[in-house]
Amino acid sequence: MQATVITLFPDYFRGPFDCGPTRVARADGKLALSFVNPRDFTSDAHRTVDDYPFGGGAGMVMKPEPLAAAIENARQPSSLVVLLSPQGELFSQALAEEFSRSDQLVLVCGRYKGVDERVRSLCDREVSAGDYVLAGGEAAAVIIIEAIARLLPGAVGDEDSVATDSFTAGILDAPYYTRPREFRGREVPEVLVSGDHSSVARWRREQALKTTAQRRPELLRTEVLTESEREFLCRELEKEIIDG
Repeated sequence: MQATVITLFPDYFRGPFDCGPTRVARADGKLALSFVNPRDFTSDAHRTVDDYPFGGGAGMVMKPEPLAAAIENARQPSSLVVLLSPQGELFSQALAEEFSRSDQLVLVCGRYKGVDERVRSLCDREVSAGDYVLAGGEAAAVIIIEAIARLLPGAVGDEDSVATDSFTAGILDAPYYTRPREFRGREVPEVLVSGDHSSVARWRREQALKTTAQRRPELLRTEVLTESEREFLCRELEKEIIDG
């Protein structure tokens, strides 16, 4: 896939994509990155890309002319143009999977107080990296591209690992352990060294449900649970209440 980032600061992206799954995806030709600077579409000597907001108020706003020209320059017939802003829908694993199927993804990085409202109509989607405000959309673009890159074929050594990540199945992942079996007085759960694959799978499913119930209970609202899983959660949550 082709990922194009529209940004006033292309140097921001030197380094983050040179390691991990993003580097592998680029080296294998599965991911191509390019950057478009709206300053290259200005017509004045100062290459002005921002101005004061109509109606007054603090801060500056990205001007529509250079930003619109940059978007139109980057857009291809199959492009999905995504504006990165705090007002957008929250980025999620489901969106990462959707975006990874695009032929070309254009990420528009806002700056200052935001972009001129009239530019929004040139974008297909609007996405936020979270309920907080960044200096600009560049950090969000890094997050989105990395989340997408690891979903591309061959980017991660064991693709089965991606299939069990948190949020991929709608809930959080189970806890994991590695050698040594004992660390600072804590033993690896016996079921994980039992060699019983069905018991291990059941334990991981139960622990994933328990972790989700403890930390992100809202994710369980749409999860289909078996009767035994419901009973397990009830026992564990009741135990926490009693112990707490």
